[in-house]
Amino acid sequence: MTISHLAIVMPAFNEVEGIGGFIDEIRDAVAPLADRVSFHIADDRSTDATASAFDSVDDATVEVQPQNRGHGPTALAAYRAGLAADPAVLVHVDGDGQFLGSDFPRLISALLSEDADVVHGVRDGRTDPWYRKVLTGAVGLLIAVPAGRRIPDVNTPLRAYRPAALRALIEAIPADASVPHVHFSLAEARGGFVVRYVRVASIPRRGTSATGTMWGRGTRVALPPKRLRQFALSALGEAWQLSLRPAAPLRGVHRPESVSR
Repeated sequence: MTISHLAIVMPAFNEVEGIGGFIDEIRDAVAPLADRVSFHIADDRSTDATASAFDSVDDATVEVQPQNRGHGPTALAAYRAGLAADPAVLVHVDGDGQFLGSDFPRLISALLSEDADVVHGVRDGRTDPWYRKVLTGAVGLLIAVPAGRRIPDVNTPLRAYRPAALRALIEAIPADASVPHVHFSLAEARGGFVVRYVRVASIPRRGTSATGTMWGRGTRVALPPKRLRQFALSALGEAWQLSLRPAAPLRGVHRPESVSR
């Protein structure tokens, strides 16, 4: 099956060294699957040339955010930009290039062939610092109870969506949410979404720096331990407010009947 329009959306911050090559790699991998491929980058007020890196690239648009807000709000801005382009399929991935373009067709094929609303790319061989992997595991355990099952890689940023399913999630979440993919994973499990999982390779961040700059500007670690603790506490409070408490807005999300196959 050929997709009429495939949108690839990315949040990015200071990724000029690697993002161009990453997008070229993705384009080459998915071009046989779609009549049209478009790229939508939400730039989180980069201090390098990320925002201007695609000035002469016809299939890529960059929306510079009004202020630096961090990964979650920027990811949601990228999602919204992609949905506004009215694609048939939308794929989200972080702009730091920690995935292989060759895995994208597998993700998209699973969405189309396995009757799914969303497909998560479950990361193998993660090179993130140990404490980030521990945080992901702890969040996964926390979410497993209300979800009614264990969700592999609950916070993975590589996801393929059918637009109607994604809109149901986007409409329920505030634009400033810091961990949208955690909320999405839980809402999908509770709301009757058809979710599939594909194992994908996780590689080091592209560019000369080994750190993910959307998590901070340190040169030796991706997220300093103090900031990790602060972020974890903030994310826990957000999870309660948006997804876990009885009147949480994302508790009411259900798979829309309009999701097409």
